[in-house]
Amino acid sequence: MEPKTLVEHFSEIEDPRRPGYAHRHDLVEILVITVCAMFSEVEGFEDIADWARVKEPWLRRFLKLKNGIASHDTFERVFRVLDPKAFEAAFRNWIGSVLPAFGQIAVDGKSLRGSADGQAGPLHMVSAFATELGLVLGQEAVADKSNEITAIPVLLQALALKGCLVSIDAMGCQKEIASTIVSRGADYLLAVKNNQPTLRAALEDAFADVPVHGFEHTERAHGRTVLQHAQVITNRGHIDTALWPACQRLGRIVSLRATGANRPALETRYYISSAALDHQALYAAARNHWGIENNLHWSLDVIFREDASKVRKDNGPQNLALIRKIILNLVRQDTAHPKASFKKRRKMAGWDDDERMRVLGIMPL
Repeated sequence: MEPKTLVEHFSEIEDPRRPGYAHRHDLVEILVITVCAMFSEVEGFEDIADWARVKEPWLRRFLKLKNGIASHDTFERVFRVLDPKAFEAAFRNWIGSVLPAFGQIAVDGKSLRGSADGQAGPLHMVSAFATELGLVLGQEAVADKSNEITAIPVLLQALALKGCLVSIDAMGCQKEIASTIVSRGADYLLAVKNNQPTLRAALEDAFADVPVHGFEHTERAHGRTVLQHAQVITNRGHIDTALWPACQRLGRIVSLRATGANRPALETRYYISSAALDHQALYAAARNHWGIENNLHWSLDVIFREDASKVRKDNGPQNLALIRKIILNLVRQDTAHPKASFKKRRKMAGWDDDERMRVLGIMPL
């Protein structure tokens, strides 16, 4: 049985508008038009509506458009009132149905700087990212006057974690988060910084007399040389497993960065993990985790210009953030142009109507 298409998952989202005249433009059609428009480097509801009017003959190849193209006000109203939880659920069901096997999930947060509105600060989103595949698994908005600590458990509870290694930066190094991950049949790799001073001190003590033996990697690029030494030891009572459940490995990565004539910079990072990692596996997992910065956050900022978006009201910023991640996943899953960069593949689908239809998996009426 073929998995449901993205559009079929869209059809399962409940329309938040009141019955009657407000429904004259179909919700699924509005969502599909928005995805198509933002594929074409369009941002903002007025531009989406303008793009749709120009592309109306093409859109009618696969959409009924019974009442024509909606106004930009209609697009804006729909995205402001659309339940982000329902939209997120449809997204997760879609991506979950097409995912191949993967082993690591990186969790990290990013602010949408342009979404700040008056006294209200910018929306902050926590995303889960399949590091080997470069695909977004889900997102969760951080509540006002809160932080990532509250959003991460909610996101984790919504994902299928079993058998995966979940890596989180120091903000997510919390006992409750570690417990949630283990209870879901997964392992954790948590970075430890000064926000956990007692834990950090225990790790420093544990490594104080350990012989210098581990995995080393040297990387030279763009005039910079980075030497990294990764080391893992078994937790033999250094860390209380009643507080940090199933913690069996302690990790340390020492990085030496040299750029030109500048003085080399030394950095030491510590980790705890419930997985039976060795030296090289720790290095690989830590490196994979930071792929979320380059392969997700960088793409959203530079290619999708997310921080420049001025959509600010109600659920609009969160829902459009998910549209960008839908497009990112669609492009990353497409294998028709394996040698082309992500940026180029997105442009090709934006410029060519037939290419866009193919990547979206849309069939003509």
